[in-house]
Amino acid sequence: LETVCLKLNLSSVHVTFSTEDEWDLMGQSGWIQRIGRQYHWHNRDYSTFDDFLNELTSRKRKAIRKERRTIVDQNLVVRPYVGGDIQASHWDSFYRFYIDTYDRKWGYPYLTRAFFEAIQERLGDNIVLMIAELDGLPVAGALNLCSANTLYGRNWGCIEDFPFLHFETCYYQAIDFAIANNISRVEAGTQGPHKIQRGYEPVETYSAHFIPNNSFRDAVENFCREEKREVEREILRTKEHSPYRQKST
Repeated sequence: LETVCLKLNLSSVHVTFSTEDEWDLMGQSGWIQRIGRQYHWHNRDYSTFDDFLNELTSRKRKAIRKERRTIVDQNLVVRPYVGGDIQASHWDSFYRFYIDTYDRKWGYPYLTRAFFEAIQERLGDNIVLMIAELDGLPVAGALNLCSANTLYGRNWGCIEDFPFLHFETCYYQAIDFAIANNISRVEAGTQGPHKIQRGYEPVETYSAHFIPNNSFRDAVENFCREEKREVEREILRTKEHSPYRQKST
């Protein structure tokens, strides 16, 4: 990678989401090391969602049950569609949710309608689409990508606001799906300490960066050094507020 970078006169090379061992190796070779943060839910051989809830403190357990009950009380139904079960009408609805999210955030929706059908054709059962319906009409959805042992939460959108629907569609339905399919981990991505209260735990992620220009390299390295300290402090703080019950030794 270094040889190609120098030969092509590129500004830099970046390896993201490496393993810790790969990260250590690149650091030994002089690459800048960066630590990030994501929130993951871990399946500890649960048979049901209640098994997971029983691992939480009483207050957090009651809060989650209340949130899920609110979904039922609003006559909302959320269900997963996998691979071939996903119809064109589902993608039509989800694309509308996706566009609406960007409209409200003043962003640019860079994925096209055709993209979603293309990934379904190429990835098949690795696509898990959560659709929320009110009286049979889709009102929200969340796109997940699934490997043999991990469910990756990606895009979410809705066309109407309902209390706790985001948590149900993106977090609790993902946990339900992981338990039912013996998936060991759900990755809910970055941001959102609110995920901690719903059973998702902070974990470190690793990236490494090769930058030939010394001035540019020094600036990036200083930033990563300061950022690393802040990420480590934040992970320690969030772990102190873990919703899981402390087990006696």
